[in-house]
Parts: sequence; structure tokens; C-alpha cells
Amino acid sequence: MFLNKGEILFRQGDSGEFLYHIKSGLFKVTRLHKNGNSVLFNVLYPGETVPHHSLITPKDIHGTATALMRSEVEKIPAEEWYRELREHPEKALEIALLLQEKVRFMQQRIDHLTVGTPAERLALLTDWLDSYAHGIHFTELLTQEEIGQLIGVRRETINRLLRGH
Repeated sequence: MFLNKGEILFRQGDSGEFLYHIKSGLFKVTRLHKNGNSVLFNVLYPGETVPHHSLITPKDIHGTATALMRSEVEKIPAEEWYRELREHPEKALEIALLLQEKVRFMQQRIDHLTVGTPAERLALLTDWLDSYAHGIHFTELLTQEEIGQLIGVRRETINRLLRGH
């Protein structure tokens, strides 16, 4: 299936009837907290199967995934995924490798958050996004607030950094 920029792949609280394999494109995953704050906490990229927390056992969806550009996704019925896992235990290694890749990505993101200056953090995020964005400028994909959430600075700092470029 194809989704255009702004279309929702899944919503926070959905029952998780499907898993999704990202074939192309990017998605931002946001979580709405009880106090009304919405936080960008993940970016999904090609090669991932999501939601990560449901690769072995089902669980309600933790956030809302929104396409950042035209994206292609394979929709996998959860029952089929879990049946396949039961019938072919070697598939667990495939899932472990998917999770390992995500852990490595998260380690890289943490490293990016601990780099010295906000400008250096922004440069690292920009380089990473550019590798998936196919020429689309990162400010067309994410708001200043979301960019700030990803690199651990306030929106005002992002605004100042972008004006300085």
C-alpha cells in the first residue's frame, strides 16, 4: 500500500491487527500524553517492520505513525505474522536481527544527542535524514518543534540555528 505525506499508517491505541514492513519512505511516530503534550519519539525508515513492541507478541499501538513523504508499506495481518512465528521458530532470529538494528539506530540517536553543540546535533540529524529524504529538505519533513525534540533542544534554538544557515 502507498501513503502520501500526512497520511496515517497507524494510530495510538489501535488494537494492533496488523504489522507493517516499511518498503520506502519515512514516518514520524508521535505519542499524545494524558496532559495533552504530543511528543515525536521515533522515525521509521525503510527495512523496518513495526510496531517494534509487537514483533513477538501483540500489544496495543503505542503512538501514531504519520507519513513524512510518499511511502510504500506492506501490511501484514498480525494473526498471520504470529502463526508464521509459531510454525517457523527460525523466524525469531529474523526478528532478533530487526530489533538489534533498531537498538543500534537508537544508540546512534543517543550518541547524536550527547554531541557537544546544538549545531552539531542538527548537522548529524540533517545528514541522517538526507540519507532517506531523496532531496526533500528536512524542514519540509518535520516542524521546528519536532526537530528540537529529536535533538534535545527548544524550538527557539532550532529557529536560531536555521536562520544562521
